[in-house]
Amino acid sequence: MCGIVGMFAQRGAEISQERLELATQALTHRGPDARRHWVDDRRRVGLGHTRLGIIDLDGGDQPLANEDGSIHAVVNGELYDFERIRDELGARGHRFATGSDSEILIHLYEEHGASCVERLRGELAFVLYDANNDVLLAGRDRFGIKPLCYAYVDGVLMLASEAKALFAAGVPARWDHETFFQGTVLGGPLEDRTFFDGVYQVPPASVLVATRHGHRVVRYWDFDYPIDGLSDGKPADAEELSAALDEAVRLRLRADVQVACYLSGGIDSAAILGLAARQTQKPIRAFTLAFDEEAYNEAPIAEEMARLAGAEYVSVPVGEADLARDFADAIFHAERPLNNGNSVAKFRLSRAVREAGIKVVLTGEGSDEIFAGYPHFRRDLLLHEAKAHPDTAAQALTALDQNNAVSRGILMPQGRSTSLGAVTGALGFAPTWIEAFATSGQKVRGLLDESFAAEFGARDPLALFVDSLEVGRQLTGRHPVRQSMYLWSRSVLPNFILSVLGDRMEMAHSVEGRLPFLDHHVVELSRRLPMDRLIRGTVEKHVLREVARPVVTDTIYRRQKHPFFAPPALGGPLHELLQDTLRGPALRAVPFFDQRRVTGLLDALPGLDDATRTAVDAPLLVMLSTCLMHRRFGLSS
Repeated sequence: MCGIVGMFAQRGAEISQERLELATQALTHRGPDARRHWVDDRRRVGLGHTRLGIIDLDGGDQPLANEDGSIHAVVNGELYDFERIRDELGARGHRFATGSDSEILIHLYEEHGASCVERLRGELAFVLYDANNDVLLAGRDRFGIKPLCYAYVDGVLMLASEAKALFAAGVPARWDHETFFQGTVLGGPLEDRTFFDGVYQVPPASVLVATRHGHRVVRYWDFDYPIDGLSDGKPADAEELSAALDEAVRLRLRADVQVACYLSGGIDSAAILGLAARQTQKPIRAFTLAFDEEAYNEAPIAEEMARLAGAEYVSVPVGEADLARDFADAIFHAERPLNNGNSVAKFRLSRAVREAGIKVVLTGEGSDEIFAGYPHFRRDLLLHEAKAHPDTAAQALTALDQNNAVSRGILMPQGRSTSLGAVTGALGFAPTWIEAFATSGQKVRGLLDESFAAEFGARDPLALFVDSLEVGRQLTGRHPVRQSMYLWSRSVLPNFILSVLGDRMEMAHSVEGRLPFLDHHVVELSRRLPMDRLIRGTVEKHVLREVARPVVTDTIYRRQKHPFFAPPALGGPLHELLQDTLRGPALRAVPFFDQRRVTGLLDALPGLDDATRTAVDAPLLVMLSTCLMHRRFGLSS
């Protein structure tokens, strides 16, 4: 796990060694163990790397090179099952200079060119330069676990793990107004955009291929859910899934340092801990967030699970004062506005892991995406089934809404929404999570500055979102729940869950997160699961529950999904930070919001009922984090 930088001069420009070093230095938090650079003799290409040593601690420094020095690369992430691939490449005559997993990338490229990415298994982002063909290749893993962004400055294509490294190298730090509107009204940017003007993302499952004349982006993998009612091979069963998960966990336990687990009260992280405990000799340390509000606190359930697994349980307390204290730092690493304090809590959890001397954790992210675990997927299924069983579905929908009060206004709809016409026109229905985001977006829209709102007044963010994806090839004919899962996994999963809740909060403290559920062998197997193995009645992730039952507590086996959220800022230090920031000059400095309208909302807070107060917490935190981003990055309009 590392921070990477790449620079590729076009149209006669040259690389600045100083800019390369400044960009790399800005990523020290991602890799504090070593910092190295390489610039070619003509100053046309430069690579930078900050290393977090996990495998081959003494010999795995980067940039890496092949035998004759014609190919150089920097890699961020972990490549699993690399020993087998290394042996195969060695049998074909390739010679290795290190014992690291990353080096297989260069030799796979020598064998297969850009299609080498299809043979990689893991979480990664990389930049590779091929001198013989004068081509730069940059890519990301299938799901977007590892970040990679890019921009052009003075004829140089610059790539880095985070935008702050690009700013250190001279990229102007400016808001992207279009993305801000899209991202705050819909809930996130399009998959190739960031909140910064001129700074783009290499999308997940894609490679960027650059020559001296420009670049193109090519997608190499997609979810490819089967068309509803058509056979797509033999349906997967629990035995296959169990074997695949066991292997995914085993591969991710491979490290030359200690590996721990994040543990909540849900079946996802509990299953990972349980499976890992069966494959290790020593007790695993399990780290759990302990919120001070009962409705959000899963610590007692997690502690029970840790005892079953024989794990060393570590509770990390977090209250509203902790969220207020760490909010600005978490925003700096998130590089986007936040609508809940859960990322800040994850920031605190990752810091506790690093302070305990641990660099690697296994996490449960991805399970809800591949096994339809979120309550909004259950609601989609109930609405679909309501056509045939309206009375039964109505009762189930009422119970579902009552049981998910903490996610109302974020994952479950609450209040009036923006227009859903574009998505219903494309799909024939509106997925619940999109409707929920649209209700939250409508609240934000009502707080916008008139001139900014006028700039995008006719803009339909849902139309842009739907048009950016392969509706005909990936959505048409699929089950409504599969459609909802696909849209979520192409947007919220990479842009928030894996990036902000995952990589960025972990790497802020030099901690590598490993995600067994997003092993692509597991994901491709999950595509063949029948819908009733995903959601059966009111039970989500049915097949995972059966697979995990031998290694989890009965409490967790029977417990319904509770999305990971922090409590709303109701009156403590975070609420005070909200009030002080949004009533003061910090909000006036931001070009997006009408302070008079915002003040009116703040004045109305004491009179709101609990449900409405929870729902408006999201737009309030979006505005707070926007102010903190504006100040921390010194952003201009």
